[in-house]
Amino acid sequence: MSLLDTLVVTTLPLVPKSIVRRFAGPYIAGESLNDAIEAVKKLNRQGISTTIDVLGESVTQPEKAQQYVSNYLKVLDAIDQHDLDSNISIKPTQFGLGIDTDLCRDNFIKLMDKLRKYDNFVRIDMEDSPFTTLTLDLHESISAEYSKSGIVIQAYLRRTIKDLEERLIPGKANIRLCKGIYIEPHDLAYKDTDVVRKNFNLLLEKALKAGLYVGIATHDEILVWDAMRIIEKLDLSPDQYEFQMLLGVTESLRRQIVLEGHKMRVYVPFGKDWYAYSTRRLKENPKIAGYVFKDIFNLK
Repeated sequence: MSLLDTLVVTTLPLVPKSIVRRFAGPYIAGESLNDAIEAVKKLNRQGISTTIDVLGESVTQPEKAQQYVSNYLKVLDAIDQHDLDSNISIKPTQFGLGIDTDLCRDNFIKLMDKLRKYDNFVRIDMEDSPFTTLTLDLHESISAEYSKSGIVIQAYLRRTIKDLEERLIPGKANIRLCKGIYIEPHDLAYKDTDVVRKNFNLLLEKALKAGLYVGIATHDEILVWDAMRIIEKLDLSPDQYEFQMLLGVTESLRRQIVLEGHKMRVYVPFGKDWYAYSTRRLKENPKIAGYVFKDIFNLK
């Protein structure tokens, strides 16, 4: 961890919320669904697909989980009403996975009629390690009832290669592959950046060789270059994968990927929980704090 990363994180609580909001602006669509709609329209005009995410996680009350279900039903209606090129992403703890697994599954089931009506796709996000197996179980249950669903896997977890080979490849899952952001103990996660990159590439090539559709989610130029090498090596067509990035991050690299003919999807988060989301993510991964700081002030 660099001195800059540490400094940004430790001084974050002293920064006025209004200033944090201004800095977070490029990375979060806003507080309202209308904000997200406008952000998606702008990206769609650039030939970019999106995933809309309602910010929030780790609910402790069933009523709060039901509120998130209602919010996502409105998102699906808005996607159809405005003819947006977008799907949705949901954190299982938003729907109550930390309360009760049956409650969480029932809440996902409540979305199914609308997902079927609009023929849309839902990505089940992956959170920290206590929820990994539960999330894989949930995905298998949901995908058995609704095929247009997928899951996220994290390259820094040591278990992911086994999960891919034993569960996701046999299940022909649609996956989003990312490095992973949560702080995990050394016995569960790789800590060396180069090792995480190598595991990312191993997972990506195995998944693509097995015929899985993969969302290649990274802002790491080395991994983007490696992914393009693997895509060329396997002679894949653009409908067999896509690149994915966060809103407002490495836009020049995003434009390059699109210009080279690859499909791009941008994650568009919105909601009143933007401050908690922003500060939590920065504290969980101080390297991102330093990265965002440099990006804001165009430092190299």
